[in-house]
Amino acid sequence: MSNSRCINEIMSRPFSIAKSAPVTEALDKMLDEGVDPLIVVHNNGVIGTISRESIAILLGSKRNSQIAPTNIHVANCVEEDFTTVYPDEDMDILVPLLQRYKLVVVYDKEHNLIGQVTSKDLVLGIEPEGNIADYIERVLTIDPEERVIHARRRILDEKIHRFVVAQEGKMVGIITETDIATAMRNFRKDVEDKHQDHRIRNLIVRDIMTSPVISVDVKSELKVAITIMKEKNLSALPVTENGALLGIISWASLVAHM
Repeated sequence: MSNSRCINEIMSRPFSIAKSAPVTEALDKMLDEGVDPLIVVHNNGVIGTISRESIAILLGSKRNSQIAPTNIHVANCVEEDFTTVYPDEDMDILVPLLQRYKLVVVYDKEHNLIGQVTSKDLVLGIEPEGNIADYIERVLTIDPEERVIHARRRILDEKIHRFVVAQEGKMVGIITETDIATAMRNFRKDVEDKHQDHRIRNLIVRDIMTSPVISVDVKSELKVAITIMKEKNLSALPVTENGALLGIISWASLVAHM
């Protein structure tokens, strides 16, 4: 598949954040750099990762509702969703690793952090073959009038990352863990504490969804879908057939079906 290419040919520079940093700084960095997750470091060592999903879950928790987001630290939502490799290892080992972990951390021989590889890095590095239909995954829909707290709960319970927002059989938007994390952060910053619980419970999907939806037809070439995701900085792209929602394609689904 990779003709014995090495990991250093496709790895990107590492995006890291200190364990002691506020989660708001982590979210801003992910949004500014277009990455997810970030590597969490402490005393010059990697201790885990922090994702947009984990921030959405944390900021939406009633347990943290009385704490300002700027006072909640990265340490409160560190995950261990990563593994490590060396830059001179064969690129082929990345497929099974990224099918299991969200991030691969790259160390040099002195155990210094020098890079990272995500599903997006791998896809752009090897350019998978086949058709869009080969890489589609199931997508769940949600009504635009559904409460955001329910969407957050479903993301947690069903271990998913996004919903297509549909009304009367038509796509009207998309809502992701990023939208929820950003909305929770902004809401908690702008609304007085005594009003937060009531207002958050009445926040609906329509208020924070991304609209209009960018999608791709299932008969389009695979490289078209990949190019759209790259140029628009999207983690996933709804797939349609004759205008009807068929599923979704993502960096993760591309790796999952390699």
